[in-house]
Amino acid sequence: MKEQAAILSLARGPLTCTALSEPTMLRLAGLLLCVTSFLSTSSLGASAGPRVDNDKLYKYSYSTEVGLNRPTGSTRGNAGFRIGSDVDISLVWRNPEIQDEQLLRVQISNVEVESAGKRSRKNNIFHGSSAESILGKVRLEALQRPFVVLWKMGKIRSLYAQKAEPATIKNLKRGVASMLMMQLNSGKMLESDASGKCLVEYKATKDQVIRIKHLDTCKTQEMGFTTHSPVLGVSGKSASETVITLENGIIKSADVEETHTLSVNARHKAATKVLSRQSLTLKKIELGPVEVAGKDAASVVKSLDDKLMSVGVMVEKVKTKCKGCPTLMDTWKAVRSQLEPDSLSKAKAPRSFLTLLHSLRKASKSEILTVLRNCSKTVLPQLVDAVTSAQTSSSLAAILEFLDFSKKEGLVLQERFLYACGFASHPTETMLQSLLELSQGKIGSTDIKESTVIIMGALLRKLCLKGACEVPTVVKVKEMLLAGPDSTRVESEVQMYLLALKNALLPEGVPVLAKYAESEVGAFNTIAITALQRYNPELITPEVKKMLNRIYHQNQRIYEKNVRAAAADVIMNSSPSYMEVKNLLLSIGHLPHEMNKYMLSKVQDIMRFEMPACKLVRQVMKDMVSHNYDRFSKTGSSSAFSGFMARTADVTCTYNLDILYSGSGTLRRSNMNIYGQSNNALLHGLQVTIEAQGLESLIAATPDEGEEDLESFAGMSALLFDVQLRPVTFFKGYSDLMSKMFSMSGDPINVVKGLILLTDHSQVIPLQSGLRASVEFQGGLAIDISGGMEFSLWYRESKTSVNNRGALVVIGNVTVDTDFVSAGVEVGFETEATLDFITTVQFSEYPFLVCMQMDKTTFPFREMVSKQEKLPSGQTFSSKRSRDQLVPGSEFPLHLENSNMCKKVFEQAW
Repeated sequence: MKEQAAILSLARGPLTCTALSEPTMLRLAGLLLCVTSFLSTSSLGASAGPRVDNDKLYKYSYSTEVGLNRPTGSTRGNAGFRIGSDVDISLVWRNPEIQDEQLLRVQISNVEVESAGKRSRKNNIFHGSSAESILGKVRLEALQRPFVVLWKMGKIRSLYAQKAEPATIKNLKRGVASMLMMQLNSGKMLESDASGKCLVEYKATKDQVIRIKHLDTCKTQEMGFTTHSPVLGVSGKSASETVITLENGIIKSADVEETHTLSVNARHKAATKVLSRQSLTLKKIELGPVEVAGKDAASVVKSLDDKLMSVGVMVEKVKTKCKGCPTLMDTWKAVRSQLEPDSLSKAKAPRSFLTLLHSLRKASKSEILTVLRNCSKTVLPQLVDAVTSAQTSSSLAAILEFLDFSKKEGLVLQERFLYACGFASHPTETMLQSLLELSQGKIGSTDIKESTVIIMGALLRKLCLKGACEVPTVVKVKEMLLAGPDSTRVESEVQMYLLALKNALLPEGVPVLAKYAESEVGAFNTIAITALQRYNPELITPEVKKMLNRIYHQNQRIYEKNVRAAAADVIMNSSPSYMEVKNLLLSIGHLPHEMNKYMLSKVQDIMRFEMPACKLVRQVMKDMVSHNYDRFSKTGSSSAFSGFMARTADVTCTYNLDILYSGSGTLRRSNMNIYGQSNNALLHGLQVTIEAQGLESLIAATPDEGEEDLESFAGMSALLFDVQLRPVTFFKGYSDLMSKMFSMSGDPINVVKGLILLTDHSQVIPLQSGLRASVEFQGGLAIDISGGMEFSLWYRESKTSVNNRGALVVIGNVTVDTDFVSAGVEVGFETEATLDFITTVQFSEYPFLVCMQMDKTTFPFREMVSKQEKLPSGQTFSSKRSRDQLVPGSEFPLHLENSNMCKKVFEQAW
């Protein structure tokens, strides 16, 4: 306190030494020395910025080039261009109070535009062209018109240019100005230049400054979008480094190298690379203009040229007009024949779908409606897929106006619209709001009503994953779905809400699902438990686990076999305890005959495939009470098996097949799953479940315990790319079963058919040079999933089949398109594939024979790469390359028992 009083006294007036004791004086002197030292350091730091001398003209040579290629491609083969020029820099004004605040006049001259790659004269579209013929007289004059930058402490604070100049020209000037960004001491800070506001790291020595820009931190003015699933998404790596050499405090040279690599996660060979280089080199110093007097920068700039305005240092959006580009109707006429139903298993269908998608995203509502109203009935469902997948405000408004949900007639089109919404790559709140309004309005078909609510759950999840879980529409739909099951007593409506919750995967939904998992209605049990299986194990609380154990062990009442089996799956996949695993193993031998075999097969599959519960199962099996011959020698036809479909450096694809039979030999549940794993993310690519019950009366067999009064039923449920679809019923009730049996043709029933936008990534990369690279990666899938069930009393044989046919096309392109030259590179791959899963059961004798087959046919695979450059004059350069190969088909391996049974079933063929 004495020292503070002394300082205050010093501030008021002189203070004699006798006023303080000697210790106090020493402490005060030390404090004053520290303050003086700090002020001295601050003063030195304030004057540490680079400066330009008065009366000097600094003449530089400047070049910027952009090259586009595959990451492994040689720079000699790049598509792109190079702009070279002279750049003159001189001091206009220096702030008399802050010497490091300077206005610099910058002028570009002697402009040249040429190819970035080494090409023969024949393939060089720039050969013989002048800068004026490429840029045009007006743009060239604008580019060579002087502009002013406010340079403070080596940072560009403002850029002054004529506002009326073309955006491309202003961006190129921003690129030149960004070369002056520097500081003379090491450290990290946020800076804004042509490429955005980024974290920048400086490494400074006496005559060199290295500027490293952390591009992943950059905030730009243009926002893109990407697919919500990392497995189907696109990854990018970026780097930017500037090396500045100094001579007497003046920039002698500055060289920038900036790279952006983008690749498809599922196949990293499908990748593009953007290489941007800039170079500024001092040629000589001449006598220059005298600096102008003035109070502040703004008034000085106005005195120089009243048309000069502050235009910002970040790259601005460029609107390029496409001359001679086809209209939406032109595009539609060109591709519609490839979108006929018979073509959906061919690669030309998704390829045409992606071409149409790009055109739809640029079209107005009226243009889209015109195409919809002039489309044939056979192609219209595919057009509805494309219009919905475009995900623009115009496309959504058009399709909602076109479809009349109050009528039953357009059921196929309505469901295709809803499924396309469910698969949306970047849904908006508006899309969810539209479905909410639709669900509350008049809908002619109960199937469409159910699909609407189920798909709302899928949109809810995707919006929450985007961080939009608290927007008003999402909150409203969330409340509706959570309250839905208790708001009705209609069984089909309860199932509808439970399926919507299965899609939404809301943490708040766990208690609701747990409640219905113990319901007395078997359909509710199955949906609720399979929904819980999709949740992160961390959300399966001890209370939920107790409920699942009650169901499996039937502590309170008897449950159907498929319900108990589903409960066991969730327990095993949710970090089970030692006692939970032990009790599951101890139950084997006390279960219905076929369930014994199913559970035994499930435990063996966990160990063989080394699933998360594997270690704990092995630990429990050390106990001979749990693991003995009597328990592990149970026979039957039910099974569970997992395997690899594909293992590459980019993606791992696995499958599992679970089949549960009743004691009479009829199918109870068949469940096929396909998963994709990439970038530490998991995608549930496909789940097809066929369920049947109450078929014992057909073969005069006795139903299993708890299933005596079940109504005859068979149906199929599909989950595709993490989206649960509305289940399909084959038959329900004994009379329906008998009529279907006598009219059964054996033809499969369609579950889902259409075009899906799997990968959808769009972004604009603002380069430090002032150029903009537009990135588009899209992947289209044409898919046809069908299922069937044949039942022959005469031959005492049943057959279920799941047929998956599809064609996939993924295309990625990067384009640098100015209004005077454009360059681009496109990479992609395409394939066509068929996957069939057939189960044949012969129940003429016991034990009955079951043969499962999972076949993949030989399929083609093609990779493509193309490059192009184009001038306004119409001159173009393009090159294309592709590689084709045939991937041999195979029958996926299942367990040895299955192979032996198949030999008996098809004894004559063998």
